[in-house]
Amino acid sequence: MNFTISKTTSACLWMQAGVVGNKPCFKNFNCTECRFDQAMGRVCRNNQSARESGATLTGRSGAFIFWQDKLNKQPLSRRPCIHHMKGRIDFKTCPKAYHCIDCEFDQFFQDQFKVYARVEQVNFSAVRGFSLPAGYYLASGHTWIKLEGDGIVTMGIDDFAVRLLGRFDTLSAPLMGKPLARGKKAFTLGRGPHSVSFISPLSGVVTQVNPRARNYPAVITQSPYTEGWVLTLHCPDLKNEIRDLMFMDTATSYMDNSAGELYGFIEECTGLKAADGGELVPDIYANLPDVSWEELVNRFLTH
Repeated sequence: MNFTISKTTSACLWMQAGVVGNKPCFKNFNCTECRFDQAMGRVCRNNQSARESGATLTGRSGAFIFWQDKLNKQPLSRRPCIHHMKGRIDFKTCPKAYHCIDCEFDQFFQDQFKVYARVEQVNFSAVRGFSLPAGYYLASGHTWIKLEGDGIVTMGIDDFAVRLLGRFDTLSAPLMGKPLARGKKAFTLGRGPHSVSFISPLSGVVTQVNPRARNYPAVITQSPYTEGWVLTLHCPDLKNEIRDLMFMDTATSYMDNSAGELYGFIEECTGLKAADGGELVPDIYANLPDVSWEELVNRFLTH
């Protein structure tokens, strides 16, 4: 099945099943809060009752049936799991006729992989104009890791990367269930025709991609350490791999060194002594017109 999905929204389940035409989802598939889903449900229940009583239905709405019933008319190979329809996993068929309560995979998915990253109060320190959150680990390449418990970590990019490249408009990240290898590409952020790939500092399985960041990547720029987290991982060897990351004093030293290198680069390019009182702009790329995106990425974000 081929679906047309816009950059900022995903196709509604009713659209993916072919019950209705162009209908984006604006609720991140939280159907219980969707008025459209509720209205379609009422129409389909009324249609079902009318058919059972032998009535003849006319008009466009008279042809509506539940999206589950529509897909159940397809061969098994063309019945996508609801988690695939929601963009969380690669294609997987549904053998349970969309009766998820009887599905072992759905229970496993909900119990083991469905991790909701909570936005909590975070204490920050300032390191030469850049924010550094307490309790976070940093990796070279300017990604951060936050421990969530039970081998789960949250990953994002730090304030240095955000200020360096400015506002992002695209996020490309692996689907849920995909393995990531330490030292390999984890996700890619884009700005217009430019893009930058960030490296995973840990090995594990993707357990969630931030739906808000996927639909509205600018949130990564606005709140890189809280609402702008990118993905979560389940890391089987977390205890050993975490030792290679920077924490507390080493993280502060890393940010300080990165800031010093950047200030020196800005002074070299502009003649302004940013390290001696100059104000650090929030979008360095946009304010250095003679410096290319690739030069900034290769110089400051490459592993």
